[in-house]
Amino acid sequence: MIHNQALSRRTFLRSASTGSALAVAGSFAYQASADSTSRQTDKLIASITKETLRRNRDGSSKTWFHPRCCMIPSQSDSPVLFMNLQVIGGSDYFGPVHWSESNDLGKTWSQPQSIPALGRDPMKEHEGLMAGVCDVTPQYHPMTETILSLGHVVFYRGPRFARGDQLARYPVYAVRKKDGSWSERKILKWDDPRGSFIYTNNCGQRIVMPNGDIMMSFTFGSNSKSRMVAGVRCSFDDNELNILEVGPALKSNVGRGLLEPSITQFQDHFFMTIRAEDGHGYVAVSKDGLNYQQKTAWAWDDGKPIGMSTTQQHWLTHSDGLFLVYTREDPSNKNVIRWRAPLWVAKVDPEKLCLIRETEQTVLPLVGDGINDPNNVALMGNFDVTNLSPNESCVTVGEWTPRAGAKGDLLLARIRWNKPNQLAPVFSR
Repeated sequence: MIHNQALSRRTFLRSASTGSALAVAGSFAYQASADSTSRQTDKLIASITKETLRRNRDGSSKTWFHPRCCMIPSQSDSPVLFMNLQVIGGSDYFGPVHWSESNDLGKTWSQPQSIPALGRDPMKEHEGLMAGVCDVTPQYHPMTETILSLGHVVFYRGPRFARGDQLARYPVYAVRKKDGSWSERKILKWDDPRGSFIYTNNCGQRIVMPNGDIMMSFTFGSNSKSRMVAGVRCSFDDNELNILEVGPALKSNVGRGLLEPSITQFQDHFFMTIRAEDGHGYVAVSKDGLNYQQKTAWAWDDGKPIGMSTTQQHWLTHSDGLFLVYTREDPSNKNVIRWRAPLWVAKVDPEKLCLIRETEQTVLPLVGDGINDPNNVALMGNFDVTNLSPNESCVTVGEWTPRAGAKGDLLLARIRWNKPNQLAPVFSR
């Protein structure tokens, strides 16, 4: 399948799953057969292996966090795996955003370099308050040959999250040009009173449409409780990201409401997975990416609810099957904070909107004793999913131990497929 729009001499040939924070939808949508999606015994995943990219279990180095990736073309025949990441030093306390690259599909990496636009800026009218950036997801935009790194603002006072005077939160981004230069920090503006306290796409998977528009989702609210989520469509040239349309909201009145939505496209439908604070995660479906049907709590195919404790989930999208990567309650992790280890993956039934239990596998195992020594179990709740090639996808995560010195390794789980993934990105010169 070849895109009908020229993208310079390095043509973007196939879409990536939105699990890689990159997809070109529409003409690239793959219609899997009903048989391939309904069989519970098919084995698309051939193997899952664990790789350690950077080590800091002993606390002698840095604990890198929020490792989120996208595939980009390069001057050579091999594409580049691009990563945004930042150091974590405490609860919601992160260093400046960095970037790193791999020329061998994630096996080796360049030294992280800071992005000046995504560091910290002083708030002139609030003495001592600094505006940082976190929860950044990069996405390659083939029409403009740029990388859009989108996160949101966070406020620090000294070496900690400013809990007493956290100002309104909103999305911020920087654009990496084809020549490798970065833009200044920009704000994705939305003048809707429903988002006066917060509106954001933090940690969210999103989709590039064939015309260059970007489909994403927001969590938003006018106060700290009962946030909503909605589908969002944006325009993007090579410089500015602008909101074109926001769809109807899905709601929850429990705790902070609905948080950290991510979207993907599969079988001509858009799917949104949502973090919540009522002991569940949720899924919703839409034909157009804006008008989502009522949310459904994640459950197994036998109807049994899946316990999820206020933690994000992300999509792993293969042309022959839709998968979810997530954390959940399990006897092995009953004392681990929010059950944020291990990471699991299971196949989704896209019609019944449930997970097929017999397909569940461990993506990255819990290391340690989640019952008797949970403080030394590294958490893995903030992760990313990327399609590397038709034969491989990966999950990247930064471990950390909030009650044991914020130590942890930077990990990659390599997922190998039994069938080629037609949604994986392929670039040619």
